[in-house]
Amino acid sequence: MPDIAFSEVTPADARYASLVARSRNTRFAGSPRRVLVPRHTDGARQAVAQAVRRGERLAVRAGGHGLEGLVDDPAVTTVIDVSALDGVAYDQDRHAFAVGAGALMGDVYRDLYLKWGVALPAGTCPSVGLGGYVQGGGFGALCRRYGLVVDHLEAVEVVVADADGGARTVVAGRDPADPHHDLWWAHTGAGGGNFGLVTRFWFRSADAPGHRPADLLPRPPATVLFASAAWDWDGLTEGDFLRLLANHGAWHAKEDTADPAYASLYSALYLNQRSVGRLVLNAQIDAGRPDARRLLGDYLRAVGEGVRVSARTSWETLPWLQVTARDVENRGALTRSKSKGAQLRVPFDGGDGALLHRYLADPRYSGHTTVVLFSYGRQVNAVDPAATVVAQRDSLLRCYLGTYWADARADALHVERVRALYRDLFAETGGVPVPGDRTDGSYINYPDVDLRDPRWNTSGVPWHALYFKSNYARLQRVKARWDPRDVFHHALSVELPG
Repeated sequence: MPDIAFSEVTPADARYASLVARSRNTRFAGSPRRVLVPRHTDGARQAVAQAVRRGERLAVRAGGHGLEGLVDDPAVTTVIDVSALDGVAYDQDRHAFAVGAGALMGDVYRDLYLKWGVALPAGTCPSVGLGGYVQGGGFGALCRRYGLVVDHLEAVEVVVADADGGARTVVAGRDPADPHHDLWWAHTGAGGGNFGLVTRFWFRSADAPGHRPADLLPRPPATVLFASAAWDWDGLTEGDFLRLLANHGAWHAKEDTADPAYASLYSALYLNQRSVGRLVLNAQIDAGRPDARRLLGDYLRAVGEGVRVSARTSWETLPWLQVTARDVENRGALTRSKSKGAQLRVPFDGGDGALLHRYLADPRYSGHTTVVLFSYGRQVNAVDPAATVVAQRDSLLRCYLGTYWADARADALHVERVRALYRDLFAETGGVPVPGDRTDGSYINYPDVDLRDPRWNTSGVPWHALYFKSNYARLQRVKARWDPRDVFHHALSVELPG
């Protein structure tokens, strides 16, 4: 039987609707002429070669969690869906774990943990595909202890399009002596869809001893202690809101990062719209510590100190693998969204808090806006900003701003709402979080096309400086070498130099 390198799915095929409707953000819906689903690495190479030969505008999809319409773009005529490239295995030759770009995070967690007892310090949404997530840098509940996902990237396998119109497969490694090392580096934080089609990653911690699989990646805690504190909006004054925000920021600003006690702490403060009903702090810590309950309790009390509305607090201890199966980003019917991000070198101040309160407490707006402050730093900040594309290596907090809704007829209302909030929040720096004393740009896995729109970015700082800072010129040199025809491009992709 002849090898089937890839499936070609057109609108007449029953599978087409499922493949083009995989976007988590239903505000965007593509209608490509075809979707190509490679069965293996060479199938991916053949799929890229066919698209280039036909002169198609192509895009690559892994898990479908892109927040902007970078894949579901009306201009895209061919989508290459890598979801069938989902293997997880130990590579004895490379002494590293090989993971297909189409693998979902929850499956990767399960396979790595059950077979070898190890984990990646990745995110908290099990349905995210690794393809774009890893290329954007990746962070999650273990990052303060073990760094970002790309800090453990050993090698990457990429299908690239040559200047003569052909396609070939290249493996690029972390070793600076690797002749393809620049291509590896470019996949440590530039985001997906820039230089080629990634088919596989290899992971191994840089300081891993020997070749025993169980020693090559971090070992997660056996159990995790969770605490969730919720403050009802009813009865919450502006003073309470400001106090809560100030307490949270002060704790993180004063944290002794040399003290191992809170190394495993991961938390997310959800400043939700009044219509949601409550503000929520979710926090977790390694339950194996004998003082875990006291440490987490002290943290919650510090954040809530002086807030006159009492928090409703729940506690739960779960096995680590069970924790990874919880989809904290599942918003039910609210599948349309607009998202933005910011890296904070210092906490929001009182003026920022007053502005956030004005927007979030506004009774005239009934949408679901949330501003999330994720704990950050520690081991993330121990890495040289030039070692990977992720240049933001001294942030205290990572901030996500998003609005969610269900009705397509209300798109303009909700998009403009979060745009205005973001613009006003960073008004002193042209409506965007310009790298400086207080902020340090944004995170490419929170892609935001507004950053390149002069109506919303009046700072004079280009979009790429907000994401990549001084690393962008090097990214452009990599682009010129590996994708000289700009086959792989979208609204926030690295541009050819000149």
